[in-house]
Amino acid sequence: MKKGLLRFAAVAALSLAAFSTGAARAADMALDAITKAGVLKVAVPQDFPPFGSVGADMQPKGYDIDMAGLIAEKLGVKVELVPVTSANRIPYLTTGKVDLIISSLGKNPDREKVIDFSDAYAPFYNGVFGPADIAVKDAAGLSGKTIGVTRGAIEDIELTKIAPADATLKRYEDNNGTISAFMSGQVDLIATGNVVAAAIIAMNPPKKPEPKFLIKNSPCYVGLNKDEPKLLAKVNEIIAAAKKDGSLAKISNTWLGIDLPADL
Repeated sequence: MKKGLLRFAAVAALSLAAFSTGAARAADMALDAITKAGVLKVAVPQDFPPFGSVGADMQPKGYDIDMAGLIAEKLGVKVELVPVTSANRIPYLTTGKVDLIISSLGKNPDREKVIDFSDAYAPFYNGVFGPADIAVKDAAGLSGKTIGVTRGAIEDIELTKIAPADATLKRYEDNNGTISAFMSGQVDLIATGNVVAAAIIAMNPPKKPEPKFLIKNSPCYVGLNKDEPKLLAKVNEIIAAAKKDGSLAKISNTWLGIDLPADL
C-alpha cells in the first residue's frame, strides 16, 4: 500500500511538472503567435491627447499610436489599434483581446501582480492642477475641495490613498469626461497628467490648470501578459534601440515638445 501511494505521488508530481512546463511554454509562444498571424493587436487611448486621440480625418494619432506602429514595424507585422479606456485596458490584455497595452500606462505594485511591464518609453507625471485663485500646496489642502479624476487611472489610485476624508473625488469614465468637468466648473481641481493639463491650457479656458502639487512621477510602460519573456525581451530590445537611434526622441518631440529625459 505504501509503495502504491509513493508511486501515485511520484506520477502526480511528474504530471504537475509537465503541465506547468507546458503552460509556461505555451505562454512563451506569444511572440511566435504574433509573428505567425502577421498582426500586433495593441490597446491604445483615444481620448488622451497627446498620447492618443482621433484627428479631424477620424484617424488615431498621438505618442502611443506612433509607439505601437514602431513596435509593429520592428516586429515585421501590421498593427491593429484597439481603443480602450483607463478602466478596461488591463482586462482587454488579460482576456486576450490585445497583445500589448500602449496606453500611457503607469506601473504600480497592484498592477505588477496582474501583468508585466516593459522598460519605460515615455515621460509622464501626475499631479493636481487648478486655477490660480485656489491655493493648494499638498494633499491636506484638498480638504473641502472637489477633484475630478478619471476612474482607474494612476492619479485616481494614488489620490484615493492621500486625500483628506472631507475631499470629494468625482470619478469620470474617460479623460474627456474629466476634462469637461473641470472646464465647466463641476469640480474645483483636476488630478491628471502634465500633458493633459498642457492640452487644457492650449484650449485657452477661462480658468487655466496651474500645477498645485505632484502626486507621482510615473513614466509610461508597455503592458504585457505574465510569462511572456520572449515578447518582453523583444519589446525592450526595440525600446532600447529606439532610444539609441533617436526615433523615440523624435516621437517625444513631436507629441510632447520635449526631449526624452536622460534617466528614462
